[in-house]
Amino acid sequence: MADQLSAKDWVDLGLKILARSGFTALKAEPLAKAMGVSRGSFYWHFADIGAFHAAILDRWREVATEQIIAGVETAKNQDSGEDPLAVLLRLTFGRKLLLEKAVRSWAANDPRARAAVVAMDRRRLDYIEELLKQAGLAEEIARARAQILFWAFFGFALSDQQLSPERQQDVLDELLRIVAR
Repeated sequence: MADQLSAKDWVDLGLKILARSGFTALKAEPLAKAMGVSRGSFYWHFADIGAFHAAILDRWREVATEQIIAGVETAKNQDSGEDPLAVLLRLTFGRKLLLEKAVRSWAANDPRARAAVVAMDRRRLDYIEELLKQAGLAEEIARARAQILFWAFFGFALSDQQLSPERQQDVLDELLRIVAR
């Protein structure tokens, strides 16, 4: 079975474990046991645990940032008529954010994870700012409002408060109204 597993299989399991159990659970032995294989299979794909952690952080970047940006860009290119900021809010606030919490917890304890989070925060802020400028806001206003949206997202991501879908949509509509005018 070990030769049937890919590095992606390990990373996908790692993301699930990270979201469920935190960064301290990202160890070769328990992951191998969960996959039903020997630890050698893990080391076939990764030189060491550091390489595995780097792959986890790369995949998090892809899932939590780049795929969302691609979704917004696709909506823009399809001329759907939907406001790109509304698409961004729907894609980001409509997700379960256990992985976001777990990566940020990891970043508080690990310099490599911290560097990945800082880089992704910059990427996200720059993208939001660009969307706001495209919507016609001046650069300084776009920068300030991008920060407000960013902070609102993290308030949501770190909150355990659940809203009904209708109430959440009302809040997102109001947030969009506040930052986009």
